[in-house]
Amino acid sequence: MSNPLAESPSGSTVQQPPLHVLRWHDPLIDRLGHDPRSRYVERFWLGILGPSTTLVLRVLADALDEHGGVAHLDLADVAAQIGVGHRGGRNSPLSRSIQRAIRFGAARSAGTDSIEVRHRLAPLNRSQIERLPLALQAEHQHLHEQPVAAGPARSRARRLALSLIECGDGFAETERQLDQWRVPGPIAAEAVNWAWERHRVAAEHGPEAA
Repeated sequence: MSNPLAESPSGSTVQQPPLHVLRWHDPLIDRLGHDPRSRYVERFWLGILGPSTTLVLRVLADALDEHGGVAHLDLADVAAQIGVGHRGGRNSPLSRSIQRAIRFGAARSAGTDSIEVRHRLAPLNRSQIERLPLALQAEHQHLHEQPVAAGPARSRARRLALSLIECGDGFAETERQLDQWRVPGPIAAEAVNWAWERHRVAAEHGPEAA
């Protein structure tokens, strides 16, 4: 991936074409994974990806949702948005954050000045879980020991999540609101993922596709 904001030999900044960001579709991970803006990613992926990479993935997820799955971004603006530098080519803090996302399978190169970004991150594997602090390991185990039951509770949570999203709440805001309404964590996570995906598909392909 070339650097859309390079430096000339004299040290002046040369504006390059924007970074093209596309949605990376993976049926299995899309079904089982977690949105970059979710509590799961905040709690369990943060220490693996690092704060700046986690923030970059959230910014890219927002941009993809806003622009229907394809976004063209000025990386200088992205860097300013999350508070990191973007001078020095591949060694800039922002470039390192993007490369870290690629390293951990959250994104992949799609040609010159283009990347594909997952809109769901995979659940942590056993090795990654074992590297978490003990308290987070216990929290992760507890989370996955709670089944997401079908029935009225899940249906109600899905309706609430979809209503909040259609009223303009973002992914994280919707998840927090369900938590305040004491919807159990696994049910809330499933409901928000379901509602956000339904909303995304409708926005990109029309209501009949949702």
